This record gives sequence, C-alpha cells and structure tokens, in this order.
Amino acid sequence: MSEIKGEILIKGGFVIDPAQNIDGDIADIAIKDGKIVERVSNAAKVIDAKGKVVMAGGVDVHSHVAGPKVNVGRLIRPEDKLFKSGVAHAPTRMEMGFSVPSVLKTGYDYARMGYGFVMEAAMPPIHAPHVHEEIHDTPIIDEAALPVFGNNWFVMEYIQKGEIENTAAYIAWLLRATKGYGIKIVNPGGTAAWAWGMNCLDLEDKVPYFDVTPHQILTGLMQANEYLGLPHSIHVHQNDLGNPGNYPVTLASLKLAEGVKTKNKFGREQVMHSTHLQFHSYGGDSWATFCSKAKEVMDYVNKQKNITIDLGCVTLDETTTMTADGPFEHHLHALNHLKWANVDVEMETAAGVVPYIYSKDVVPNAIQWATGLELALYSKDPMRTFITTDHPNAGPFTRYPRVIKWLMNKKSREAVLASMKKSDKVIDATTIHTIDRELNLYEIAAMTRTGPAKCLGLSSYYGSLKPGMIADVAVYDLNYKDMPSDPEKIESAFLRAAAFVKSGEIVVRDGEVLSHGHKKTVWVNPKMKENPQVKRDVTESFTKGYYTVGLTNYPVREYLAPHPFVIDVDVEA
Repeated sequence: MSEIKGEILIKGGFVIDPAQNIDGDIADIAIKDGKIVERVSNAAKVIDAKGKVVMAGGVDVHSHVAGPKVNVGRLIRPEDKLFKSGVAHAPTRMEMGFSVPSVLKTGYDYARMGYGFVMEAAMPPIHAPHVHEEIHDTPIIDEAALPVFGNNWFVMEYIQKGEIENTAAYIAWLLRATKGYGIKIVNPGGTAAWAWGMNCLDLEDKVPYFDVTPHQILTGLMQANEYLGLPHSIHVHQNDLGNPGNYPVTLASLKLAEGVKTKNKFGREQVMHSTHLQFHSYGGDSWATFCSKAKEVMDYVNKQKNITIDLGCVTLDETTTMTADGPFEHHLHALNHLKWANVDVEMETAAGVVPYIYSKDVVPNAIQWATGLELALYSKDPMRTFITTDHPNAGPFTRYPRVIKWLMNKKSREAVLASMKKSDKVIDATTIHTIDRELNLYEIAAMTRTGPAKCLGLSSYYGSLKPGMIADVAVYDLNYKDMPSDPEKIESAFLRAAAFVKSGEIVVRDGEVLSHGHKKTVWVNPKMKENPQVKRDVTESFTKGYYTVGLTNYPVREYLAPHPFVIDVDVEA
C-alpha cells in the first residue's frame, strides 16, 4: 500500500516521557502532519523501534551557536576547522569545525543526537540581524535567542531609579525589535564596568557612572520579567565566574529568588535560571586550594523550588571559550596566554573569545570536570537540572552523549579519574569518588527534554510525546531492559540516533542526515501598552547618535525568519 504523506508510526519501542510519567512502557508513537496524534492509518510509514528507546526530541536550554562572537571564534580558530570535520555527501553540505562548528554542522550534529530545539543563549541586540541570519542558515533544528540585558545602559538607568515598569516596557520593545525570546543576564554590571577597566565580582559592587549594583540589576530584571509574564524566567550568568572561592556569590545570587512569585501562563514555575552552574561552584582562596563546592550549592538548589539550573560540564577537550563576560575572557587570556579577541558592543554588552585546553592532568581542570558531574548527581529534581556544556565554553555540545555516559555509569567516571596523573589531589578536592549514584534513562529524559522545555515555557510544544505536541521524536539503539548498559554503547547511541523525526519528517536514520527539514525560529511578542517615556528615551538615544545605526535600521527584518513561531504574551499589569 502506498505511503500517506505526513503519517509515521514509530512502533514497539520502550517509550520514556517524564511529562506523562511513562518509564519504559512498550508503545507506538503516531505522527501525522507534523504533530503527534492518537493513531494513524495502516498506510503510515513504519519505523521499527523494537528493542530501542523512544524519547521526545532533545531541548538544549543553553548553547552558543549563532551570532558575532561565534563567528569571531570561527575566524580566530582556523585550526579548529581542520580536525574532526565532516565531508559532504548528499543531501548534506560540507561540514567543518569541532568546538565552533559551521552553521551546517551545528544543525546536522544536533539532529544526529536527536535534538529538535536549541536556545542561543546570548544575543547582542544591535547584532540581532547577524544572529538571525545564522539561525536561518542552520538546518533542521528550531532555535530561539536570548538578548542580553544585564549591562544595557537603559536597563541600568531605569533600575537605578527604581522604574520597573519602564524597565519592562523597554524589554518588551527590545524583544520585539530583536525577535528575541527572553532576558539573558551576563555578569550583571561587570561587563559595563569593564569599559572602565573594572569588574563587579560581588553583588554589592557598584557599576561606575551608573551607580547601580548587580544585586539591583538581578532583582530589577526579575521583577520586570514577572511584570511581563514572559515564558522563560531570567537566564543568569552570575558574577565572579570561574574563580576560586566564588560559590558564596553564587548562593547570594540564587537567594534573590526567594519568595518571588510568577504569574506566568506558559507552564514554568521558576523565576530564575542559573546557567552553567559548574563555573560558579568553587571553593578555595587560590588555584592551590581550588576545590568543588557542588554539594553546598546543590543543597541550596534542592531546597529552593523556584530556580532551575544547567550544568556547564567540562568535557576535557580543546575548545573555544566565548562569552559576553568580557572581563572574564581577559582574565582567562592572562592565565593561558593564548589568542584573545574582545569587543565592546555600544550601549548593550561586550564579549571575548579565547581558546582553551581542558586537560585531565591539570588539577583545576580535573576538579572542574568533577564539579559539573557532582551537580547533577546531587540533584534531587532532574526536572530542574539540565545537561549542558555551555557550548563551547566547557566543551562542544557533541559531548552531551559522553556527559550522559558519565552520569549513568560510575565505572566510566572512575576510569577517567584513574587516568589522571594527580588523581589523589582531585579526590581530595572533590566528592566525585564517593558518589555511587547512576542516573537512569527517565532522569536523562527529564534533564534533556521535559525539564528544559518546561523551564523555557515551551512544554506545550516540545519535550513530550503527548498527542498534539510537535512531532520531534528520537529513537536510540538502547534496550531499556538491559540498562545500565555498556557505557560506550550509551555514548554511541546518544551520539548517533537510530532515527530522528523532526516536525513529522524523518531527518536522521542510523545517524545519517537525510533532509534539511523545515526549521522554525521562535520568539515572543510582548503585547504591552506603549510607554511614552521609554519611546522618548529610545528615540532620543538614536537621534543623538549614541548608536551607530538609525532607529529604523535597528530591528530585525521579517525575511530573516521566513517560518516564524511567535508566542504572544499579553501583559495584564
């Protein structure tokens, strides 16, 4: 019988879907016209999933995959293009890059791993057209981008005056102008201070000229976010990233969310997302006394229900660090003396790019490796704890399967630890050696699918296999009944999916890309009453030439995202 277009039946797999409390039930997943449905006709194309695991498509809550700093990373790292690059074969095009892959390889590799949605985690607003150009050119995966707000001049001035409604109105305007998704905060106040050669390493350090503190910026943006009722909470890269002894600042930042309520309508329950928490969970007062404080941090996170986190796991690779935390990148350059690029982005943000090699035989790197894993293994709620590498900062996203292997199999962790030249020092500075816990597939699905989708306010579309959801379905060559499996099989299975259906189309079979799919760009449209003060302030800044472009040339044009997925937000305040 001929195949009916748009009908697929994934038959007889071990289904894992935390959104429906399904853990290994043998079931069929029916797909029609890009959505998951109750049933399909007998003419549907069949994917035999017998003996394999079936999950919703992966959702990456935090990654750096598009935009100016990613492109700078590509430009200053020609050597990154020369190793571990793919070759062109129909229907794919030439792939290149390892830690900073081309847009083509980015889409292909996420699809090979069974991921359907990726959040670009730091978009400089004035460079939003560039971000959207690269998103547009990235095949298969749906994407969104978070504009950075934590060092924005308008934001700091409004918050310094206590004008939360004006702050919210400006955010609403900027999200519409940039086709952004939510509020990203990077080293609040510290990146602005970098313009004066300074930083904000503590919550009460004042930003020069603006007379505002990171404490005020975080609190003000959290209030503005909840005023608007955006789908995602504030997305926070905290102060004092990467330094020994930074965990008290981390805990102080997290505590700002205590008692804050959300009126969000999109399924999230939290008011703060703390990103790449591994880089913020260190003890000691120098590199000589550097140690993990993952347990102390997670003891708090486990109790505080209105925050979510992602890990930022170090993968022990050569990689390319890049962040809107300009002062940190200069600090890193001073430590490793490798290439350094830095840029100040007008009235909005800054950024830096520095190559880095994480070695298992360099004790601080090995401790960082352990710290990221400890955060996950101490977590009591995988629905609030998500697997990331802060791609490419702690390692490339293509190492997610390796991180999953380490979390699911203690022997694989012990093997890495035993191979370290100074494993005794790592054991003394961490608790990884004492943790017997091994995560199961249900917890992995929560950390890579259901949890991130809910955190982003996208649980009506992604992260589950419920009827009505977007048909992003991954099939992995793992037998649920044989778990825990051979650790190398865990990694290989998650690296190259047996099949991946994206928006109802089979785009991957046996790890090979079959199609470029029909990707979408996701952004929010806050419907807030026009604020005359903010309109006047914005217009004046462009008229006086504070920006290098005119106001009419600032917004992202519609043609950059011809297949948008727009989420309307009605502001009721």
